[in-house]
Amino acid sequence: MKTKFIFVTGGVLSSLGKGLAAASLGALLKARGLSVTIQKLDPYINVDPGTMNPFQHGEVYVTDDGAETDLDLGHYERFLNVPMSQKNNYTSGSIYHRVITKERRGDYLGGTVQVIPHITDEIKKSVLELASDDLDVAIIEIGGTVGDIEGLPFLEAIRQLRGDLGREHCMYIHLTLVPYLRAAGEHKTKPTQHSVKELRSIGIQPDIIICRCEQPISDDLKRKIALFCNVDSDAVFSAQDVGNIYEVPLFFYEEGLDQKVAIMLRLPAKNADLTAWKNLIHTFKNPAGSVRIGIVGKYVDLKEAYKSLHEALVHGGVANKITVELEYVNSEEITEDNVAKRMKPLDGILVPGGFGHRGVEGKITAIRYARENKIPFFGICLGMQLAVIEYCRNVLGIAGANSEEFDELAKDKVIYLMTEWYDFRRNATEKRDEKSDKGGTMRLGTYPCVITPKTNAMQAYGAERIEERHRHRFEFNKAYFESLQQAGLVFSGLSPDGELVEIVEIKEHPWFLGCQFHPEFKSTPMNPHPLFREFIKAAKKGKK
Repeated sequence: MKTKFIFVTGGVLSSLGKGLAAASLGALLKARGLSVTIQKLDPYINVDPGTMNPFQHGEVYVTDDGAETDLDLGHYERFLNVPMSQKNNYTSGSIYHRVITKERRGDYLGGTVQVIPHITDEIKKSVLELASDDLDVAIIEIGGTVGDIEGLPFLEAIRQLRGDLGREHCMYIHLTLVPYLRAAGEHKTKPTQHSVKELRSIGIQPDIIICRCEQPISDDLKRKIALFCNVDSDAVFSAQDVGNIYEVPLFFYEEGLDQKVAIMLRLPAKNADLTAWKNLIHTFKNPAGSVRIGIVGKYVDLKEAYKSLHEALVHGGVANKITVELEYVNSEEITEDNVAKRMKPLDGILVPGGFGHRGVEGKITAIRYARENKIPFFGICLGMQLAVIEYCRNVLGIAGANSEEFDELAKDKVIYLMTEWYDFRRNATEKRDEKSDKGGTMRLGTYPCVITPKTNAMQAYGAERIEERHRHRFEFNKAYFESLQQAGLVFSGLSPDGELVEIVEIKEHPWFLGCQFHPEFKSTPMNPHPLFREFIKAAKKGKK
């Protein structure tokens, strides 16, 4: 087998940054000329993150093939510049669902279905599906922390895989915390020792230990950790706090992490070409100015809910060689009385995607302010839909314009539920079945879009046909197409058959654009998305 497997586990506590560590290692290996992919195995029972509250789990990331995945897949794509898919994210729920489906079908010939071997075999199968002659390295991140009861089947599966694959094709990296006690003035290694002890108790001996820390760890401390955790003296690395997440690959390179991995897995001896990463960090550290962008949403207390959006705006700043300062504005607090005070300091206003009616009127008020005061505006998914509603209400004079999502009995549903896409009925006189499945009932994944010439969208993309990722249930109602067009709203992006509206603009405005898709999912630091690039450019121009 050509593909080598690297398993990344975490200990002590969650949110240490396993996803960033895995993505950064992948970036280094790719910079050595290797083909790399990353997979996330999450222990929670949800079949996928699609129905999970952003307050609990952060954003739901969407891949080209329509998979609703963990937000770490966003890190993978941004660092590797390689598209992920459904096979890059599995949960306990999806694994158990596959096993139970096989049992119901009779595939196990009446045998007793157990965690070992049936669940662990299904996990191993999911991992090995990544292997191919074209793939050099697969990095597998195990969600949660060592000691979590729900993660045991995954740890048992990767323990077995070492025996199946052999040491030359498989290695373990353990990320753990080395806290710094300011009162004592020293780092403490006991949490790491206990975490590795827990891992070894289930049969996994880490080959490399990465120590998450606030301050530099001395070589003496690394040797102590190596001695007590039974790893090579040069196999302990620090993952120190950095000012910018895109500095992590460079930090790991200076530590020699990719070199140690290459030696242990017998990978080709090549130096990593990090020119692009160094240029990126240079741009970050030497901006030619700044702009302030307001994100008007309802998850303002949890930035992880807008993780890809945050990064895409930063990428737009990189493309324009400026710093993007983000201000999260709670849409539930925006009113006609305070909107001017809240929006005036901003160089650009963005209304992101979302679900539900909470905070919607505040978003519409912010959109109206951006339109009337010529402030660059960018609406994404729900943001585009609300821009259409605002235009209908305040330009066309349709006071009751609304979305069917917020009011099923509204007379003028300018945003509605298309029966061609969904299983449940769209009947305004009947209450929708609240018990129907919510997961996977949206327009998900990549769809094509045809761009109208001589528009902001065409200027951004420079192409007549594009493909973007979607995650939504409701669409623009084409019954209002002509009246809106005559009132000055420009439909600059449509589906190839002309039935679905994908992008809207206002011509007499510095930059006012809404898109039905989620462009943030296709933005990377090395290749900023065109719409974010142009939005930040407009904000920069407006500030001048």
